[in-house]
Amino acid sequence: MDFDQRQVTCPNGETSHIWLEPPAMAPYTVARFHPHQCDPCPDRSACTRGTAARTVNFLPRHLHELQARTRADQQDSQWRRLYATRSGVEGTLCEFINGHRARRSRYNGHRKTHVQHVLTGIAINIERLASRTTRHPHRPRRPTSFQQYLDARALTWECWWRQGK
Repeated sequence: MDFDQRQVTCPNGETSHIWLEPPAMAPYTVARFHPHQCDPCPDRSACTRGTAARTVNFLPRHLHELQARTRADQQDSQWRRLYATRSGVEGTLCEFINGHRARRSRYNGHRKTHVQHVLTGIAINIERLASRTTRHPHRPRRPTSFQQYLDARALTWECWWRQGK
C-alpha cells in the first residue's frame, strides 16, 4: 500500500486504479483493480475467489500506522507481561458481568447501583475463598456411558453443559 501515491500494488506488479477514502466507504479505504488486470493473472485463485476484480479494504492511514505500531509493540516481552495482568482482571470482570448479571442494575440511581456493585464484589470474593477450602474437596463424577463410548473410540467431547458455572 502506498498512501502517498494512493495505490495498492499486487504481488504481480499490477497497481489499483480506484482509491476511495472515508467517508465514501467509511470506515475503510478501498482500492480496486480493473477486471482486465485480474482476469489473465495466473495467481488469481490465491488473490480473489469471486469473478469480479480484486478489491482491497483497509483502515485509513493514521489508523493503519497505529495498528502496525501496536502489533509491533505486542511482540515485546514487557508488553506481554503487562497484558497477562490485564487478562486476569478481564476474567474477573467477565465473571462479575456475566456470572452475576451486573450489566443491569436492580436499582435506580448511582448510589444504589454502587452499593449493589460493592456487595456483588464482596459475594464474588466470598465464593472464591469458599472454593479454596479443603474440607469438601471437589470429586469429579464418573464419565457417563456416552462419554466412555467416545473415549473408547478416541473421539473428543465438549463440556458445553458446564459453561453456566
